[in-house]
Amino acid sequence: QLQASGGGLVQAGGSLRLSCAASGVTYSRYDMGWFRRAPGKEREFVAAIRTSGASLFYADSVKGRFAVSRDNAKNTVDLQMNSLKPEDTAVYYCAAGRPLDLRVPNLYAYWGQGTLVTVSS
Repeated sequence: QLQASGGGLVQAGGSLRLSCAASGVTYSRYDMGWFRRAPGKEREFVAAIRTSGASLFYADSVKGRFAVSRDNAKNTVDLQMNSLKPEDTAVYYCAAGRPLDLRVPNLYAYWGQGTLVTVSS
């Protein structure tokens, strides 16, 4: 089970840190991904991190602004979001799995409930 938290309302240019806590799964065995769904849009890949934490992946739209990290000892994965833009407004989800392609949401086995991020202009 995954629990995402840290969402909220922030002005453009501001920062938020999302956190995803895992329980009931052997968290360290799984790659972790962050996805988001904006109103009226499809779910899209945001960032992902392999089990070791050594390999990081980002969507072009967030590269240089977002940073994903994980702490296997604490069973958590974080998404630091800086220089937020109104177009970052979405419900953000964390996911766990062993997908061949980290960008494909259907390849993840476990999902959190989502946390809402709203960026005002």
